[in-house]
Amino acid sequence: MKVLVTGGAGFIASWCRRELTARGHSVLVMDHQDRRHQLADGEEFFLGDVRDATAVTEAAAHVDGIIHLAAVLGTQETISNPRPSAETNILGSLNVFEASTQYDLPVVYAGVGNHAFRLVGTGCYTITKSAAEDLARMYNLYREGGRVTIVRPVNAYGPGQSVAKPYGTSKVRKIAPAFACRALTGTDIEVYGDGAQISDCVYVEDVARAFVTALEHTAVHGPTERPVEVGPLESRTVNDIARLVAEYAAKVTGREPVGIVHLPMRPGEVPNAVVKSDTTTLQQIGMTVADFVPLEDGIARTVDYYNTEWLPGYLAA
Repeated sequence: MKVLVTGGAGFIASWCRRELTARGHSVLVMDHQDRRHQLADGEEFFLGDVRDATAVTEAAAHVDGIIHLAAVLGTQETISNPRPSAETNILGSLNVFEASTQYDLPVVYAGVGNHAFRLVGTGCYTITKSAAEDLARMYNLYREGGRVTIVRPVNAYGPGQSVAKPYGTSKVRKIAPAFACRALTGTDIEVYGDGAQISDCVYVEDVARAFVTALEHTAVHGPTERPVEVGPLESRTVNDIARLVAEYAAKVTGREPVGIVHLPMRPGEVPNAVVKSDTTTLQQIGMTVADFVPLEDGIARTVDYYNTEWLPGYLAA
């Protein structure tokens, strides 16, 4: 297949592109910024914004399937400024679903692992991504050519994830780079809340495998009956993850493990939250969580990446 990857320059998208290429598919990268310099051999680039229905329809005309990852991210960031996430995550997804039905294309849509939080109050990111899930179900039920499988990863982590302030330029703080960068520089890890909340993390390579497998399944069999939830075999608390990062960073740097400090929870975060997956849903696409990278191994690979690829540049700046 030739596959359109929206938001194709992003973290998860870069791993999906590798997985697609490894399986013999060709890739058309769609992004709203000109990222042609990031393309691998054989990949094509389409400059366009998913909010532009004409651009999405034109890109869809040249492919056999779509992995829809383009989104505006953030929890408290989307509370203070909700419009961009509403426009991109809802209208952009609507444009993708509409174009896919026009050309009878299979689609995999990236849902969110904390979709249930919209019932208790959370950021616009979760609200808008969940709204697009509802649109996907509508297309599957009532529109000829509607073939959308929803894949809900929990917190994806791994090499290549962008770094937020004060260690990088990203506007959205992600748990693995936030913890790793602090630990590698000898700074205590900051955890929002008491850290007892469960926020499952899944290695990004496994997320990419799930997206590509879901697309191949949908192309042949149609959309899955239930969303495919992608997460680890065993749940851990945020404190557990922080300790793993601190301990492995200490091995890498030769220093004592950094401490863990607790900060007030941010707007949009739910106290005593449990974010975990029903990994039995992977069976719908012939996958099993038993094959996923264990958290300890994934954390080691991730900390190694930031130690070799990020830390030297940061220290030299």
